Amino acid sequence: MGVRLALADGAAGFLRLLDAETAHGVTISLLKTALAPKADLAPNTMLKTQLAGMDFANPVGLAAGFDKNAEVVDACLGLGFGFVEIGAVTPKPQSGNQRPRVFRLSHNRAIINRYGFNNDGLDLIAARLKTRAPKGGIVGANLGANKDSSDKAADYAIGYRALSPYVKFCTLNVSSPNTPGLRQLQKNDELDKILRRLGEVREEMQSQNEKPCPLFLKIAPDLRDEEKTDIAALVIAHKIDALIVSNTTLARPSNLEARYRAEAGGLSGAPLFRPSTTLLKEFALELKGQVPLIGVGGVSSARETYVKILHGASLVQLYTAMVYEGPGLVKRIITELPNFLRADGFTNIKQAVGQAL
Repeated sequence: MGVRLALADGAAGFLRLLDAETAHGVTISLLKTALAPKADLAPNTMLKTQLAGMDFANPVGLAAGFDKNAEVVDACLGLGFGFVEIGAVTPKPQSGNQRPRVFRLSHNRAIINRYGFNNDGLDLIAARLKTRAPKGGIVGANLGANKDSSDKAADYAIGYRALSPYVKFCTLNVSSPNTPGLRQLQKNDELDKILRRLGEVREEMQSQNEKPCPLFLKIAPDLRDEEKTDIAALVIAHKIDALIVSNTTLARPSNLEARYRAEAGGLSGAPLFRPSTTLLKEFALELKGQVPLIGVGGVSSARETYVKILHGASLVQLYTAMVYEGPGLVKRIITELPNFLRADGFTNIKQAVGQAL
């Protein structure tokens, strides 16, 4: 695995002795140092894939929420990820919700968070991304709206235009449960309004010989059937480049640890794997390949990564599992994933996409 990666995995146990948000901050600080772990993975052609005009060395990405402020992008890529999504980024800096706002449910291998889009704001984050822009690796930005914004569609448009030159893709996050009213933006009329606004920005940038980056949409797992149908129609109509399924859930399975079960916020980790994969399959069947899918929710192994792919995901993201498994998880997944492909007679990851539908 490599000495630094093994040490980092060992440190994950120590970090769990700290409260969750403090441990996150310490992890970011460690990744800024020369001791940041590296996976040192050899390229594997079986795992190479493409989406929205981008070439990915492997399909495993780091979900938004870990590197909120684009402070350790290259260190995260060094863990072996095929791509990294920073943010969420809002136009103005904001501190988020009151602490404590992150809770580990260790028995369930889960997290409840209600951060509330705490971040350094668009100007500072854009400056950091601009500084590293010439470097390699696929880096995207998750876009949010400020809590006090009176025009949330404008917030997304501002973020998209400002960050498009410095990232390979942007994701519209209308599905975080921790900003009041944000999930209402998934409703048909509201989402149509936002996607139209972003379409106008893309057209304007093209008319000025600027290159808008691919645009993704991230949705919640807690959708009614009619909302799923509406979203599918809108992402096709507005030519969204990929749909990310899904964000954290407001659901509380009965077996959650009693100590934190009643805490407000989004639940992530192992309990989300099954419902998010079911939703992924539903969108794969509804979209019929017209919009690529990115699967996220509860992934903690190569097997679970492969299950997401078989159910329609061209790419897969994770985050919460690293809290419990350490950074070496990424290398383990990427090393073991080809074994699943070979067992089913596939020579490339793209051949497996949707085969369980």
